[in-house]
Amino acid sequence: MDRTRVTVRCADCSFEAGYDRLPAARAALDDHESATDHEVTWDIESLAPGVSQAGADAGVCGRSECVNEDSPLVNPEPPDR
Repeated sequence: MDRTRVTVRCADCSFEAGYDRLPAARAALDDHESATDHEVTWDIESLAPGVSQAGADAGVCGRSECVNEDSPLVNPEPPDR
């Protein structure tokens, strides 16, 4: 399985770091911004295929035409009781 790869970079100094998990990258971004008041960005280089497909199916871009209506993620069935 492919791993998530994220690079965090600061526009105001030489800070740059790579991470294999989104939470760790987000924490580093927040920590550097709050400690330095610098502008920090991240570049998500790759995601595991299932994460990418889930995002595509759910239409995370916010446009209804991006949603895969056949995906169980869009309108999941309620659990059997």
